[in-house]
Amino acid sequence: MKISKFLPVLFCLFWALPTAAATGNGMAGDFSQAFSPDKIPTDLTLSVNGTAYPFSPSDLLSLIDETAKLSPNQKYRSEIENPDFCLYKKSLTCHLVFPYDLYGHLQKAYTRALDENNLQTFLQNLAAKTDTAAVDAKLQMADGKVSTFSLSSPGVQLDMDQSAQILTDYINRGDFSVTLTLPVKKTDPIVSTDSIENLGINTLVGEGVSDFRGSPVNRIFNIKRALQQFNGVLIKPGEEFSFIQNLGDVDAQHGYRPELSIVGNATELQFGGGICQVSTTAFRAAIYSGLKITARTPHAYPVGYYNPQGMDSTVYIPRPDLRFINNTPGYILVENRIEGTKLFFDFYGTSDGRKTNVIGPKILEHNPDGSMKATFTQEVYDKDGKLIQNDIFNSAYNSPSHYPHPDSTGAASPLITEKPQKWSQNEWDIYKKAHGL
Repeated sequence: MKISKFLPVLFCLFWALPTAAATGNGMAGDFSQAFSPDKIPTDLTLSVNGTAYPFSPSDLLSLIDETAKLSPNQKYRSEIENPDFCLYKKSLTCHLVFPYDLYGHLQKAYTRALDENNLQTFLQNLAAKTDTAAVDAKLQMADGKVSTFSLSSPGVQLDMDQSAQILTDYINRGDFSVTLTLPVKKTDPIVSTDSIENLGINTLVGEGVSDFRGSPVNRIFNIKRALQQFNGVLIKPGEEFSFIQNLGDVDAQHGYRPELSIVGNATELQFGGGICQVSTTAFRAAIYSGLKITARTPHAYPVGYYNPQGMDSTVYIPRPDLRFINNTPGYILVENRIEGTKLFFDFYGTSDGRKTNVIGPKILEHNPDGSMKATFTQEVYDKDGKLIQNDIFNSAYNSPSHYPHPDSTGAASPLITEKPQKWSQNEWDIYKKAHGL
């Protein structure tokens, strides 16, 4: 008596379960057939900013979450060998509520939903290929005025929200065309060619100098190549400048040559050897400009190119890096030049009346094995003479004897006949061709 009282309720609950739509956003429903990859053209493409990108069937299917379930359908004659639906439900009350006349009328139905997580991941990966950053104008000082030597250009960014909706509608329709166009947004450069008059750059705020006298040909070549990455760079007010980020890739493909560098516990040939001449000079310019240094590492041992000792800054991708903050009220324009064997970094900007006093560098300890310790202090005073920055930079250099040189004769660029372990095969091929090996 009690069971029969609840039979209608149980039947309604049971009947609702097989036909419920799957959870998910944008796409859901029951389909009698599986979603076959054969129905998807293999030459689908996505057009982004005029460029076509392949959109394979596997890419499309990865955006769809498809599940199969058995549902009773009176008009459908099941081909399932055992028609007992309750065996599939594995429910103790199934036989009490499931009508016997529906046995043998089981149909496999597919419920599909758009996988939002996979869609976002797909669009993020696509954006990594399609997005281009806006390029700021590069400037130079001439006759006390700022002028442009490299024009600005807008960037392009995939419109993630609109693209997600377009792909959702596209998949829901199931009427796949060969090309689907996804929208982009234009991004403006921070410093456009038309805005240089408003930057307020009119003062030399600091200068750094170093001397690379005695450098071999490849070292000089690498110095000049690296300088191209920094001439005309603008540093925004409050921005932290990263030498490594602005330097970019350093290898044969980007125009560098092999030269001696301190790597780990040895002095060995590396593509880009000599770039520390550039980072050291930039470091000195930042010091004399009164900027806040946030990352600086001295060399492992004293290097003659960086006299006076104690004011050098070594860099190596990805670290150590040279970083400093533009804590002036305006933009800083970075320029560099070579006069004879001297390298100059000039920082132009807007004067806020600050004065920088550099005490040192001073050698604290100089040992017979070549090891030494040095220090200097950067004092920065505001326009009212108040001390606003007081930083001490200590350097502890090991003996050069701890870092084996590849050629005991002291030659700067010894010829190597076996591929160094850290070189790519392409770099080794370029080296062999250049040296007739």
